Amino acid sequence: MKSTKYIFIFLVGVFLTPQFTLAQVDFNKRPDDDLGNVEDEFQEHFFEALKQKGIENYDRAVDALQKCLNLDSKQPVIYFELGKNYNKLKNYGAAEDALKKAVSMQPDNEWFLDELYDVYFQQDDINNAIRTIKQLVKYHPDYKEDLASLYVREKRYKQALDILDELDEQYGLSEARDAMRNDIYSITGNADDRIENLEQRIAKNPNNEENHLKLIYRYSQTGDKKKAFKAAKNLLKIKPDSKFVHLALYKFYLQEGEVDKAINSVKIALASPEINTDAKAKVLKDFVSFVSKNPEYESDLVEITSQVDDNKDAETHSDLGQYYLKAGDKVKALANFKEALKQDPNDFKLIKDILLLQLDMKDFESVVTESNEALELYPAQPILYLVNGVAKNQLGQYEEAIESLDTGVDFLIDNPNMEADFYSELSIAYKALNNITKSETFAKKAQAIKAQQ
Repeated sequence: MKSTKYIFIFLVGVFLTPQFTLAQVDFNKRPDDDLGNVEDEFQEHFFEALKQKGIENYDRAVDALQKCLNLDSKQPVIYFELGKNYNKLKNYGAAEDALKKAVSMQPDNEWFLDELYDVYFQQDDINNAIRTIKQLVKYHPDYKEDLASLYVREKRYKQALDILDELDEQYGLSEARDAMRNDIYSITGNADDRIENLEQRIAKNPNNEENHLKLIYRYSQTGDKKKAFKAAKNLLKIKPDSKFVHLALYKFYLQEGEVDKAINSVKIALASPEINTDAKAKVLKDFVSFVSKNPEYESDLVEITSQVDDNKDAETHSDLGQYYLKAGDKVKALANFKEALKQDPNDFKLIKDILLLQLDMKDFESVVTESNEALELYPAQPILYLVNGVAKNQLGQYEEAIESLDTGVDFLIDNPNMEADFYSELSIAYKALNNITKSETFAKKAQAIKAQQ
């Protein structure tokens, strides 16, 4: 969670204190002391340390830096580099000591403090991390967000919220801070504070639609439907062209019995390109459920569904199929089941519902074809063999029916009703083939099972 920072190391004049100011030198003149050699050796070891760190040879980088210290122990950059390499080696004690030494020499150096903060953070030493990051907050707002996050980890939620408020006031709202704020509200379970914060935001900026929608959601989440409905109507008043508000309004209108307004909201939501397909499918699903209990609004359902063919997902088509099935419209039921199956071709329940409905509609050829295809996906499902056998009996394909029924009955486990159906169909097939003995045997088996039910 440590903030990303960009650390600039100046390779020309690399030392952070002016210990080695280089003057103009006559390179043709031999030095009359060894200071030039010392400086060259120092820089050679320092740049070797940088090179080794760059290729992740942190131990060798440390060795080179120790040689630098032997030559001059007054350069804070050496302790800083040592701290970084020890940190990479997870030698946190040595890293802390080196970085604290660097900080003692330059207390206001952001990069020294940032690396020391990282050492504490890596060790989960939150108290020292907080102490260090408090020295960093003056440099960048990211540090303040880190501080708020550390307060959350320490369960100091009020202090975290205070910092988030300060940052929001100074820099405006952000998704990251809102996420942290919502985490705090969720942890503390303080719905009132969450709602109060949203109300304050709306008071400051009434035209921010997102805050209104969040407030509607939070009221609904707490079970205060009256306030949620009021908030939704308030948003509609402020922004009459809002589309998203209708995702909430249609529910409230239905609950209040204002069906015409609810239908209007449903139509607006489903026609809006701004609203995603999943949300539209939920709206349609809810309206289908409403119409199933209030069939007098079926004409509205027909009108709405005809306008939103592209927005219905598999579940919605399935729900519509069940609705039309209960209403006695088998053709529309089957059409919706098949549309659902196109979107979810391996849904066994849909496959079964379609086959049973086609049997009921006496479309036996389709049942045979589609049950054969389904058996390739589900070769151990007895219901598929049963419907296949029933359809073949109806088509006069008795020997094939017997083969399918004999296979399917072996997959049955503890399902007496289906077992009786298998035997009844086998009896029909054998009777059609003039094998009366077997026909009667299976008929008696079926009767015996039914008698026990």
